[in-house]
Amino acid sequence: MEPTHADYLIVGAGAMGMAFADTVLQESDATMVIVDRHARPGGHWNDAYPFVRLHQPSAFYGVNSRALGADTIDQVGWNAGLYELASGTEVVTYFEQVMQQDLLPSGRVQYFPRCDYLGGGRVRSLVTGETFEVAASTTVDATYMDVRVPSQTTPAFDLASDAWCVPLNDLPTLDRAPERWVVVGAGKTGMDACLWLLANNVDPARITWIMPRDSWILDRSKIQPGAEHADGSLANFAAQIECSAKASDIADLFERLEAMGALLRIDANVQPEMYRCATCTKAEVEQLQRIEHVVRMGRVRSIEADRIVLEGGEIPTTLNTVHVHCAADGLARRDPKPVFDGDRITLQTVRHCQQVFSAALIAHVEVSYQDQARKNELMQVVPHPNSASDWMRTALGNMLNSARWREDPELLAWLAAARLDGFTNLRTGEFETDAQKRAMESIAENGLAAVVNLQRLIAEADAAPAN
Repeated sequence: MEPTHADYLIVGAGAMGMAFADTVLQESDATMVIVDRHARPGGHWNDAYPFVRLHQPSAFYGVNSRALGADTIDQVGWNAGLYELASGTEVVTYFEQVMQQDLLPSGRVQYFPRCDYLGGGRVRSLVTGETFEVAASTTVDATYMDVRVPSQTTPAFDLASDAWCVPLNDLPTLDRAPERWVVVGAGKTGMDACLWLLANNVDPARITWIMPRDSWILDRSKIQPGAEHADGSLANFAAQIECSAKASDIADLFERLEAMGALLRIDANVQPEMYRCATCTKAEVEQLQRIEHVVRMGRVRSIEADRIVLEGGEIPTTLNTVHVHCAADGLARRDPKPVFDGDRITLQTVRHCQQVFSAALIAHVEVSYQDQARKNELMQVVPHPNSASDWMRTALGNMLNSARWREDPELLAWLAAARLDGFTNLRTGEFETDAQKRAMESIAENGLAAVVNLQRLIAEADAAPAN
């Protein structure tokens, strides 16, 4: 195959790669080559379980130039009254439309699916085995966040040959009804598996949930688009700033955050050790609380014919029990790297848990600013959280980045117009109601104290002995 030339070689056609490419297309005349191992755009969405949905409203997802969904309000189900959540099928279809209707027709984008990037500009087709060269001024790594789903991973525990274990992708297609269900994993994937079982009328008494760590959960009702939610969203953010400013210690901080409704938990008697941006409604949490057989003995070491061995003990099982693998580290915490490094761009989150917004913003900074040091100053990485104390780190990172962005009028104008920015009023300082004005005044009053106090609390968390 002949060498291919472009301004940008984008490795990965997942959500972040597509969001980056869309902004470059809209805001420059650059050419791009996109390579990806999947047969169609969408990254891990191609491998996700069939009943997967976005955790957040569709309005906050996708690429900047094209809306996802129709901004409808769900009328039924546990998300009733809130903005729609796109299904996995909708997301994959959306990204295919972006590719086929926006990127490729521009004449400035070439797309090579089912191709593996070998490094150094070399690409190999997974269909033919042929290799070819891409001569690009800049390589964009859209794979660094390394999203993985259970169907792509081997369970990290030993499995007896006769034990019944499936990824949650297989739940809708089981060819026989099990005696019991054991859900392995306490993250959002595990929550979704439990919710699917409950929605399909499985008696919660027949479900065992292995939960190595309890999780703090974001209340989705607090993260909604639309003018009707603007007062509440801004008030919620202002309250979190106030909590961060006034907390006397780490325990007090989380007590305040839970009391004001920013964070939820499944068991009020168990202090969560995990925070990974899992987002649910209160109705979903109430459903999860129906499962009484929750096992908190650490991670699974092995599943045998008649027992499950965990780090802290063992529980019985049977050959007619299906063990649902939800333990993949879907979005692992990665060490941050400079976003801009010579002729390489590494896409990472610059607002916590907002991957597509971050990728679009990085693309805007790439095409609008010349000095690399300035680019990296603006695009400070906010790593994906893992532990409960990471709530503080991500909150602090968000605040510091927001302060940097507010000092740049050009960047502030871009944020105000960006579809993917769900916090435009906060970024511009504009407000339309008395409630928004009061919230902005509270943020101004408590912002600096919140930064200082969070730095103190993070230092205390870092100095605490490991469990």
